[in-house]
Amino acid sequence: MRLRALLETHALGLRLLGGEEELDRTVRGVMTTDLRDPSRYLSGGELVLTGLAWRHSAEDSEPFVRILAGAGVAGLAAGEAELGAVPEDLVTACARHRLPLFAVDEKVAFATITEYVVRQVSGERAGDLAAVVDRHRRLMTSGPAGGGPDVVLDLLGSDLDLRAWVLSPTGRQIAGAGETLSPARATALAGEHLAAIRAGRRSPCRTTVDGTAYSLFPVRNVGRGTTPTAFRDVRETVLSDWLLAVEADAGDWPAARLDLLQGVTQLIAVERDRRDAARTVRRRLAQEVLELVQTGAAPAEIAARLRVAAPVLLPGLGSAPHWQVVVARVEWARNGTDTGEDGTGGTGATGGSGGALIEGGPVAQSVLEEILVDPAWTGSGTGAGAGADATDRIAVAHTDDEAIALVPLPTAPADPVPADPASTDPASVQVAGEGARSGGTDGAEKPLDAPAADPGLHADALLAAVRNPLSAGLADDGRLTLGVSAAVHSAEGLRGALEEARHARRVAAARPGRVCAAGHHELASHVLLLPFVPDDVRRAFTARLLDPLRDYDRRHRAELIPTLESFLDCDGSWTRCAARLHLHVNTLRYRVGRIEQLTGRDLARLEDKLDFFLALRMS
Repeated sequence: MRLRALLETHALGLRLLGGEEELDRTVRGVMTTDLRDPSRYLSGGELVLTGLAWRHSAEDSEPFVRILAGAGVAGLAAGEAELGAVPEDLVTACARHRLPLFAVDEKVAFATITEYVVRQVSGERAGDLAAVVDRHRRLMTSGPAGGGPDVVLDLLGSDLDLRAWVLSPTGRQIAGAGETLSPARATALAGEHLAAIRAGRRSPCRTTVDGTAYSLFPVRNVGRGTTPTAFRDVRETVLSDWLLAVEADAGDWPAARLDLLQGVTQLIAVERDRRDAARTVRRRLAQEVLELVQTGAAPAEIAARLRVAAPVLLPGLGSAPHWQVVVARVEWARNGTDTGEDGTGGTGATGGSGGALIEGGPVAQSVLEEILVDPAWTGSGTGAGAGADATDRIAVAHTDDEAIALVPLPTAPADPVPADPASTDPASVQVAGEGARSGGTDGAEKPLDAPAADPGLHADALLAAVRNPLSAGLADDGRLTLGVSAAVHSAEGLRGALEEARHARRVAAARPGRVCAAGHHELASHVLLLPFVPDDVRRAFTARLLDPLRDYDRRHRAELIPTLESFLDCDGSWTRCAARLHLHVNTLRYRVGRIEQLTGRDLARLEDKLDFFLALRMS
């Protein structure tokens, strides 16, 4: 704004005392001071407000004005509340240094002038930023020349003093200006955003995390061929759309600022569309490999296809990989019923917008790509991945209602390379998952629960950091289930690994909870069988064995159930169990005898031990 505008605003009570020829100066801020030397707090372009408390004699005016003029301030406004009329020596000093001087009526508070100037200057900055955002959008629409969302976030910080970050639906930071959000805070913001979207709350969602206020704006997918938002079921995109998190409470923002932030989200959506387009090639190549695996193609044919795809899918991977398969499925309840694999959910789910069907495969594909992003991959450095987004190294296929990823686990350089030519091919569909470990193997397939030597993906670790936000997005009508295979060392083993991952996912689907995972090691355990026992059989079996013990514990305040659990956990060892429970062995024998008397079972028999063990697990 110009100094001249201040005079034209009568509510400010300003009267010009000198410097009429300088009224076209630009005001960039406002400062109130009574310091003799305020230069350390001046950056140029300010309107300085003063009550003249610094002036003790006429000689004080000249050095004060000289300091202001040297700092490049726009003008000086002196209050008349304390000393009455502005001293003539100050008028003379301002005229000598060509500094515009105003008198402030005693009825007008400095706060009124400050508020007016700040509001006007901020509005002008927002207008300038809006123009920059529009220009940046045009650049990015025609290609990546605009520099990505980081540039606009920098402008929000420098021009509007707003700190902002672009986050994925799981809380992964995609872009940000200045300080990086902590993973815990980013995950919490993503969860709040997904919960607000599922609840139908208006944008922006306002929330507080650890005492700091945030406003969350959705970044909608605007790619070519995308169905308009008004006609889409929110569940189709809630688990894949990005969000813009702004460290501010937008509750009292004017419409112009809200419109500006909506423009920023549209600009970020253009970048999202560009990245999705680049991922299309990798998805198609992954789809071709998957079709060969599913149709039982010869390993040599699969290996040959991988060699062709390697430059796109695996830039820079030079060692022969072991492979794992990860399968994911997203199911939605139909008409509010529970999700499940009995036909009540999945891709046949009825959406909330006109009953449209939700395609499960693409939703699961987006979710699995996000889950498998390596949090350590920053895209920095040199080489094929320099400057790339973390998801640029990920390719996931989908078939029907499943998403499927083939995960390479590079072997250590010292490991012998297998003689099978299919296994020496360095190509596969690259993903790097949270919880992944790289290291040598001896060619044998080791269980994923081996903590030291396991080089692969752990089912639970994949979901540890993303479980809460994804659960918020799934709300009460969605489920995500995930299965992870063991590592295989040749293209010939991929088909078996795919089936193993699918079986593991079905084990996860039989468990309670919105987000569940299972690994291959659970397929060789009773854990595989228990989830598929019908509920009525489960209840009858556990009631017959455990209800007499529960009733006894309740009536006598005994601890037969905990004693039974500990006895089985100690493999029937009297000494170890007594020590664990801090009991005398005779007391333990009395309790076990009482268990046998109430149930008619003999804990010395393997069959009865096994029945109790299963009953405790199923309960």
